[in-house]
Amino acid sequence: MKTNNNGNTKLILLHPFIQKQGNPNRLWLIVFMSVFALASLLTLVYTRESFHTTTTTHITATINHQHQSLPKSVVKALVHYAANANSTDHMSQTDMKQISDVLKQCTSPCNFLVFGLTRETLLWNALNHHGRTVFIDENRYYAAYMEEKYPEIEAYDVQYTTKISELNELVTSVREQARNECRPVQNLLFSDCKIGLNDLPNQLYELDWDVILVDGPRGYWPEGPGSISAIFTASVLARSKKGGNPKTHVFVHNYNREVEKVSSEEFLCKENLVKSSKDLLAHFVVESVTAESGTNQFCHNHPTTS
Repeated sequence: MKTNNNGNTKLILLHPFIQKQGNPNRLWLIVFMSVFALASLLTLVYTRESFHTTTTTHITATINHQHQSLPKSVVKALVHYAANANSTDHMSQTDMKQISDVLKQCTSPCNFLVFGLTRETLLWNALNHHGRTVFIDENRYYAAYMEEKYPEIEAYDVQYTTKISELNELVTSVREQARNECRPVQNLLFSDCKIGLNDLPNQLYELDWDVILVDGPRGYWPEGPGSISAIFTASVLARSKKGGNPKTHVFVHNYNREVEKVSSEEFLCKENLVKSSKDLLAHFVVESVTAESGTNQFCHNHPTTS
């Protein structure tokens, strides 16, 4: 660089020196970085897919593990001790085993609806391992007591408006309304059928019940509610299923009594009776029916009420 000072004028001459040299290592560096970037990208993709597969497998294994039923030895022990409890008003061991056998075969998770809070309440809740068991009882205070004492119990109270002394009149009224309010296939939440239970929590009408046990309400006197509403409701819930297994197992305890027998034969039907034990338990299997089929009869042949 040269500087020429002449008066106030300054001249600066720049002689830039541009060195152009070829660098043989530069090309190899670019190739190396490209290969490294590609390898890193492939590693990232593989890691993500591997993590996703591992996570999915773990979740699936966890779900399958949770859906496993109780070991047979545990089921036998539970039924044994429940049957031999120091109480006279419990179900027989033979009848308990019938229900436990069906619960064991139920597709997990199993939806089990029980009418009546009884001596077997804790047994039913335990046997339906990882399933949902819901209890319906007419005594709001007892239902609240059970839920407070046993937080794992899901119980709701309901008001029954029927009377055992009105059995024949109630059956006749249902036959007359079989095309309207007392249809075999419907959502009872929106029904005004006299013997249908429409004040349960809304969500219960949407569930596909796999097993239903009618062992309540209590009351064996003429003014007692009897189980006609529970049996009718169980029948409609079974026929109105929208998904899951099209077959619903319905058990009716105390089948030897008139109201249970008449109501079961009227709404659950003899053609659906699988077994009736000498120990008071009747086992029905009711299949779901589509509303489009136009059926307005519960049974192929109506029994004659006495």
